[in-house]
Amino acid sequence: MSSRGPVPYGYTPAVARHFQDHALPDATEPGRVVRVDRNLLLVAAGADLLHLPYPLTGEAAVTGDWVWIGPNRAGERQILGVLPRRSELSRKRAFEDSSAAQVLAANMDMVGVVVPVDRPLTHNRLERTLVAAWDSGATPLVIITKADLAEVADDVVGKVMVQAAGVDVVTTSAESGDGIDELLAHIPAGGTIVLLGPSGAGKSTLINAMVGRHVQDTGAVRAGDFKGKHTTTSRELVPLRNGTVLMDTPGVRGFGLFDAEDGIGEMFGDVEELAGRCRFSDCAHQGEPGCAVQEAIAGGVLEERRWHNYLKLQRELAALARRSDATAQRAYQREWHQRVVSAGKSQRWAERETAERKDQSGRKRR
Repeated sequence: MSSRGPVPYGYTPAVARHFQDHALPDATEPGRVVRVDRNLLLVAAGADLLHLPYPLTGEAAVTGDWVWIGPNRAGERQILGVLPRRSELSRKRAFEDSSAAQVLAANMDMVGVVVPVDRPLTHNRLERTLVAAWDSGATPLVIITKADLAEVADDVVGKVMVQAAGVDVVTTSAESGDGIDELLAHIPAGGTIVLLGPSGAGKSTLINAMVGRHVQDTGAVRAGDFKGKHTTTSRELVPLRNGTVLMDTPGVRGFGLFDAEDGIGEMFGDVEELAGRCRFSDCAHQGEPGCAVQEAIAGGVLEERRWHNYLKLQRELAALARRSDATAQRAYQREWHQRVVSAGKSQRWAERETAERKDQSGRKRR
């Protein structure tokens, strides 16, 4: 492993091999994007933190990306290229008609889904976020925060453990320090964890407890609607002394899925297995004889809310695919129309030139 890599920001032997596998001419050192600002990227390179322009290649860089750095003509450092991502957390862009993805984080090993106990548990939101976490290529981890509110903590933890079957759940209290060591033990050495949750979920307080000092501002949560102030305004990597890297994110109000078939398979594997047991392969699960899904719902094996949320997410992905296809189709039609118009103009121009030459030739003969 090169000693020039930014070890505090997750540069491990595996990452060093990743750089070796994607070598670039003129590149002199590896770096990692710590934060994306409006005009510059904050990049960790060796022991330095540099403000560098966006990559000359025009590639989009996000927090967590690994980049090659090299000199420009003036001898100053610049980003020569972005390495392929080993994991990527994406969501559909916020506006409804979009079919494009917004990348929230890159190259994380774990996605910590933060669930506070001081507000009602939104089951559908938790499932939706876990689907995206599974689909990212990282390992999801549910982190219960504010567990010092003992009168409601046990109830929330129990519901989450049922809801997030197959995902580890860690209960923490940043105020008392309970659960912090257990949480740190879940993160692989030199690994990166991104914390994902709504505003006021206690992510910044949790980070301060994990780092052991104040690195993130915190804000109060309104008692009436449980809404918190966005104390985190950008995605930024925060290193720990042992090489583990944290990434805080602004509170995410919604999580539109983007091409998350694999994540749905991980999160709703039990539902899809039930659907495969139906007597008829084309069962619509709406009262057909031998429908294993409806039998499971009637018998209390499958929660009806969970089934409806699964159908909702499937419809959302199908609509996204249709919009994506329709967008591509419209682009093709526009291109084809432009070609036809251009060809028509060229044809008319050629016919006009031929007619004018014939007319000029006739006048000369006369």
